[in-house]
Amino acid sequence: MKKNLLKWCAAALAAMCFTSCAKDDGKTLYLFNWTYYTPDTVIKQFEQEFGVKVKVDSFASNEEMFAKLKAGASGYDIVFPSQDYVSIMIKEDMLREIDRTKLPNAQYISPLVLEKATYDPDMKYSVPYYMGAAGVAVNKTKVTSYEKSWNIFARTDLKGRMCMMDDMREVIGDALAYMGKSVNSLDDAELNAAKELVITEWKPNLVKFDAEGFGKSFAAGDFWVVQGYAEVVFGEVPPEKWNTVDFFIPREGGPMYIDSMCILKNAKHYDLAMEFINFIQRPEVYAQFLDEFRFPPSVNTEAHRFMKTEPMYTAEEMAACEIKEDVGAGLKKFDTAWQDIRFTE
Repeated sequence: MKKNLLKWCAAALAAMCFTSCAKDDGKTLYLFNWTYYTPDTVIKQFEQEFGVKVKVDSFASNEEMFAKLKAGASGYDIVFPSQDYVSIMIKEDMLREIDRTKLPNAQYISPLVLEKATYDPDMKYSVPYYMGAAGVAVNKTKVTSYEKSWNIFARTDLKGRMCMMDDMREVIGDALAYMGKSVNSLDDAELNAAKELVITEWKPNLVKFDAEGFGKSFAAGDFWVVQGYAEVVFGEVPPEKWNTVDFFIPREGGPMYIDSMCILKNAKHYDLAMEFINFIQRPEVYAQFLDEFRFPPSVNTEAHRFMKTEPMYTAEEMAACEIKEDVGAGLKKFDTAWQDIRFTE
């Protein structure tokens, strides 16, 4: 525990120094984004077109991002939270309003994603970056027969070769979805049943819960089945081996997310941040982002015309998925269940 605390403090300190330790020249944009989520080609194109620099720091979970900001990490201009944390950050007065007059490319944002974004449907504080879902990646050279279900993690013959994310809303949400319940359930009996499912049926077969290194371990062949984000897996597996990977959204559905671009309250480069957000939603630019990770075009209505790759899953596969909502004080119930899951032997 002490080691983990020291590690977290070091990470938080590094985040605080990310921009404060550098002299602000007014021409550098600072992003705080998910790991494996910012294509270098897009960043370089923005830098060249606008004559600026972009610095990127990364996080592995919403909880990590939020904790670092609350601990005092500053200097970031744009952050990329998921929908439940957008809601939380709006309530905490951590975000600046979006200037729609500086966002002409808002015309390309899908009405469907705005319909799903009930926490901010008018894009007052957030602009959708991507709508997707975590799924399951299978090494087809090692596992040749399987059901496209969350219960793949109950397979004892794959014990020691599987991993799930260190993310309570995702893992518990998967269990709830597998049982036919809402991923946002706060019912004590349902949460307890989901917890017991993970502890007794899934966890015994896992190497660990891992939100950061599962992509590397999967690419190395150490893990054959992982729960996680497609961009992490395909970001590590060489393109010539992508045909050995089956990535699917389980038939039961599961937690769905909308990651958004938000400008922090204390951002020093608001106008440049607006330029970047508008740039990302330019269809031909957004298509590069989709191609990088083989994402389906769920956010931008025109990007599909410029895409050069086949998405690894389709928007239709997410039909049974459900947006993770801000459950307010009920989040403590998830946290309590998660602590039981993580520390029960």
